[in-house]
Amino acid sequence: MADTVREIERKYEADDDTRLPDLAGIDRVTAVAEAGTEDLDAVYYDTADQRLAAAGITLRRRTGGRDAGWHLKLPVAPGVRDELRAPLSETPPPELTALVRSRVLDGELVAVVRLRTRRTVRVLKDAAGTPLAEVAEDAVHAWPAAGAVDAGTAGAGRPGARWREIEVELVGDGGAGLLDEVGRALTAAGVRPASAASKLARALAETGQSRDGAAPHAAGPDERLVHGSGKAAVKAKGKGKGKGKGKGKGKGAGKRGKKGPTAGDVVLRYAREQVRVIIELDPAVRRDLPDAVHRMRVATRRLRSAFRSYTKVLDRAATQPIGVELKWLAAELGVERDREVLTERLREGLAELPGTLRLGPVDARLRIWSERHRAGARDRLLDVLDGPRYLALLKTLHAFLEEPPLRKAAGRPAPEVAAGAVLKDYRRLARRTEAALAASAGRERDEALHGARKAAKRTRYAAEAARPALGRPAKKFAKRTKRVQQLLGDHQDSVVARGALRELATQAQRAGEGGFTFGLLYGREEALAVDRERALPDVWRKASRRKHRAALRP
Repeated sequence: MADTVREIERKYEADDDTRLPDLAGIDRVTAVAEAGTEDLDAVYYDTADQRLAAAGITLRRRTGGRDAGWHLKLPVAPGVRDELRAPLSETPPPELTALVRSRVLDGELVAVVRLRTRRTVRVLKDAAGTPLAEVAEDAVHAWPAAGAVDAGTAGAGRPGARWREIEVELVGDGGAGLLDEVGRALTAAGVRPASAASKLARALAETGQSRDGAAPHAAGPDERLVHGSGKAAVKAKGKGKGKGKGKGKGKGAGKRGKKGPTAGDVVLRYAREQVRVIIELDPAVRRDLPDAVHRMRVATRRLRSAFRSYTKVLDRAATQPIGVELKWLAAELGVERDREVLTERLREGLAELPGTLRLGPVDARLRIWSERHRAGARDRLLDVLDGPRYLALLKTLHAFLEEPPLRKAAGRPAPEVAAGAVLKDYRRLARRTEAALAASAGRERDEALHGARKAAKRTRYAAEAARPALGRPAKKFAKRTKRVQQLLGDHQDSVVARGALRELATQAQRAGEGGFTFGLLYGREEALAVDRERALPDVWRKASRRKHRAALRP
């Protein structure tokens, strides 16, 4: 795995004759130490249509300086990026290219621009001599990659762009307040906040290569597409034509009515957001960052649910095959996520028991069980993300957004269509909940309650998607439905936990350790399930009041 550095910085630009102020005395800074001058030579890589640049991602091969090598920068928040580093090689290293696969797809990474930078570094230190921040003053010269990749051909006299840039980056114990204070001092001296988010963005613009505003490439879901601009937005706001059997059914779909957005506007906005989340979380899942698997799985479920709920807006013949693939991806993500949740639940259960009831090496037994499942699940998930089926799904999602299969109802006012979809899903939830309440205790009721839980989740997602159209009533409806879903989720988690506890107890007994403690936890889980079953009628009664549904109707 590549090394990772969290980069928190502010960027500025200055004229050649602008002098930087003395920064000693600002905040906790008592000294400014000269750290020398470096000559840096970097070649930036992207697809020909600049999918990485459109997403604020940079991939470069840099020589010179203290950190020569390959650098991949992924945005985290404004002014914050994670920089992942790999050793120098002739071609982009696989450990970094895997992290941009959801953007690049099967496009080729090529050199797009070259930057040569003379960097003068000063270190801001506190009274104890501890570094707080680095101020880098850069003299930058940029060329288009064509004819400039060969070190022997790039140099003085070649066409390109030049500018002066100042970067202030936190190190050690520096904080955001220091960045603010330094920024004010620089501004007072005539330095300006940078007009571009990165050197690459400015280089592309000033060498005439920027693709901003251009139509997205036919094979790659870049940021412009995900946010609904470019060709996808034109199609969504045009005649509503889509691929497959839905083509031509959406005459007028996507055009804004006098009273607000159309159903097509609202549903496509929700769908775009879920696709954006899936694409953005891909590298986080690969890096095994906290909660990334869960959030990506939720996005796949929300998108699939929208396809099923809003069939009057989106042609089911076109979305059903995508839904099948989203279900597959959610299941693959669930292998890892479900293990995480289950292990934490069992660990907390053990921690709550007094020592006198924790018989045998139960913590070690749980750890061994969890790691055995984790090793296989993690490897399998990475294989999925590197595989052809996942790549095909990403391409399909792009094609869906570029040519949304809108039906005629997509052109109708959003409130009436959205309310109908939410209420349709509610009726399905009501049938399943009543059936579960009438089911016999045991496996039959467990399965019925699990079915009701899935219906509650679908109803909640439909209401969330409808919020731009229905406002506060949809928000409240989703919140009440979520309470039902959470209660049913607790019950299902108990069912799954009891299965794992039986497995753990069996393994412990075979090893001669005894299964008493796991049996005790089994009993507690069983009691919790009974408690949730008893609570369901009251929770459902509150959520299913007629006035809540009436509030949704426009």
